[in-house]
Amino acid sequence: MKDAAEPRLLLVTGLSGAGKSTVLKVLEDLGWEVVDNLPLALLETLIDAPVKRSEAGRPLAIGIDSRSRGFRPALLVQRIKALREAGGRDIQTLFLDCAGSELERRFSETRRRHPMAEDRPAADGIAREREMMEPLRRWAEHVIDTTNYSSNDLQQEVRQRFGETGHNDPVLNILSFGFARGLPRNADLVFDMRYLRNPHWDAKLKPGTGLDPDVAAYVTADPAYESTVAQIEALLLALLPRYRAEGKSYVTIAFGCTGGRHRSVHVAARVAQTLRAAGHEPTLTHRNLDSAPQDGLEGRPPPASPAAGGQI
Repeated sequence: MKDAAEPRLLLVTGLSGAGKSTVLKVLEDLGWEVVDNLPLALLETLIDAPVKRSEAGRPLAIGIDSRSRGFRPALLVQRIKALREAGGRDIQTLFLDCAGSELERRFSETRRRHPMAEDRPAADGIAREREMMEPLRRWAEHVIDTTNYSSNDLQQEVRQRFGETGHNDPVLNILSFGFARGLPRNADLVFDMRYLRNPHWDAKLKPGTGLDPDVAAYVTADPAYESTVAQIEALLLALLPRYRAEGKSYVTIAFGCTGGRHRSVHVAARVAQTLRAAGHEPTLTHRNLDSAPQDGLEGRPPPASPAAGGQI
């Protein structure tokens, strides 16, 4: 285990357009010293440079990517290994990944050329860069896939991972989402709430969300609700101390339903409250809460119940 007094060094790298600039700005706001596009030959010089006594122990973030002078991923991995063996710094690597189609969209919207495809389609440069960066992706302790992230989402993720929490507990994020709008790529645990009856097909409840009392009452009235959700809570309360013992610094627990507006929202809010009561400090995020309800995403409505005379 590393000495807690060792100053932190974070190498921020990844695919062009995946969010490196945003990450470095957030780290700077968190009090980190930030250097971007450092030539690889100057890495050791920067690390060994003397600092003022008042800044001793201040964490350092260094942005390095395919545009950096002398950039060679395999060589960078070797230098990181050598720096770790020399001691004196808690060195970690953050790799920012993103799906190719989303990177193409970002370059198209900003009208920027990909640095590895100045005279070719951006897709060619993205593919070349992904292949070149693979050694760093495999090496990195932290990988964030920003495909479905807004700028605010990425900022929140960085603050959760690299902000000072003041204790050894993992940083918890409880997330609700809709399967129809894509799986969350950075979730550690995913629970599917689609087995619960769906308020979307009740005309009065459809416009609401899982935060509304009448929607919550509808969901909790499902005979399977209490026993299954209680078991999930018991599982999480058993797992979190084990994660802490293993040194896991963050845990994202995701609850999904079809559209991400009713069942998953209610269950995520309940679980977050249960974890708070147990002494944890989760952040609660509802990814698709503001999405418009759409029948086409929800599939077919359930058959009418003869006994109840309506839908369930």
